[in-house]
Amino acid sequence: MSPTQNTYGWRAWFAAAALAVLALASGGVAAQAPASAPQAAPAADANNPATHPVQPFAGVASENIFNVPRRDIADEARSQQQRSVTQPGNNAPVWREVNSDQAHYSSLPAKEAGVLIQRTGQQWRLFRNGVITVWGGWLLVVVPLAILAFFAWRGTIPLREPRTGRLIERFTPIERIVHWTMAISFVLLAVSGIIMLFGKHFLLPIMGHTLFGWLTYLLKNVHNLVGPIFTFAIIVGFVFFVRDNFPGREDIRWLKSMGGMVSGEHVPSRRFNAGEKLWFWGGLVFFGLILSASGWVLDMIVPGLDYYRATMQIANVVHGIAAVLMMAMSLGHIYMGTIGMEGAYRAMRHGWVDEAWAKEHHELWYDDIKAGKIPAQRSTPPGAEPSRRPRPGEA
Repeated sequence: MSPTQNTYGWRAWFAAAALAVLALASGGVAAQAPASAPQAAPAADANNPATHPVQPFAGVASENIFNVPRRDIADEARSQQQRSVTQPGNNAPVWREVNSDQAHYSSLPAKEAGVLIQRTGQQWRLFRNGVITVWGGWLLVVVPLAILAFFAWRGTIPLREPRTGRLIERFTPIERIVHWTMAISFVLLAVSGIIMLFGKHFLLPIMGHTLFGWLTYLLKNVHNLVGPIFTFAIIVGFVFFVRDNFPGREDIRWLKSMGGMVSGEHVPSRRFNAGEKLWFWGGLVFFGLILSASGWVLDMIVPGLDYYRATMQIANVVHGIAAVLMMAMSLGHIYMGTIGMEGAYRAMRHGWVDEAWAKEHHELWYDDIKAGKIPAQRSTPPGAEPSRRPRPGEA
């Protein structure tokens, strides 16, 4: 090794040792400096939001939404045990948890098995037993009383002219079958529905719990079985009678004078008057379809529908309101078709009416028959004798 290389190596080692001594010295001084010694603040950079003196929302503290505190179930159980000693029977925390309307774990396969108590169920019960039962019950009491008062004042509306003995076929046999299918199924549904909705108020105190329970169980099954028949009858009846139930200008005059039932004025109409058309569109079509749709949901026979408790509660409320309104509306139709008007029941029972009756109650329909626009006999070929014609005055 040359003298030059020895001199260069010595100098390098001396520089490295000096740097090490300086580093240790500076570290010791920094360690011995007091913690409260002021330090020079870094220069504020206007382009750096971390050091800028004016920051928007600087005083707002954020929170991690995933930082959910863990519940100490064991501590809650110990607290409940201590509470049961000082306050026996106080299970308020437990019932608050149960009544929280939250889904918890359940091994049952039902859709809502994890929700032990549904809070909206109490609201549904109060509405059903309150608004629907109370107001609906009063409606089904007031309407018959009003009809009875009208009948006591007006009585049965008789024919002004004597019968001619010449008969016109008002309803064919198939039309009468469809009508009576709708009527009988509706009566069965109405009676069973009234007993199930109102029976505990007027039948349960008389019959007792056991007999009333068996009765409502039987009527519930009858109600569920007859419901689809009623729906089918409404659809068929709509097809048969819709052509003659479209509104016309003559219906405005009929409505203004209420068909002359109060004043006794003669108001001409076609095959069905405005009152019958209101029952057809409002009672059978509107309320009938609402009842059918909600009833099918309650029967749980609608394919592809999830039958949650809230769904069934809404369907029950809609079904109850529509049923009460349709029953109240049907009372007027039943009254006019039985004791309210002479010859009306006979027309639907036998299908035939006297010419005097047709001219007095449905004059425009009678004029079309006399003009040949509508055949007077539709169930058999023209000129053939009908299989069964009632005698004039036969019930």
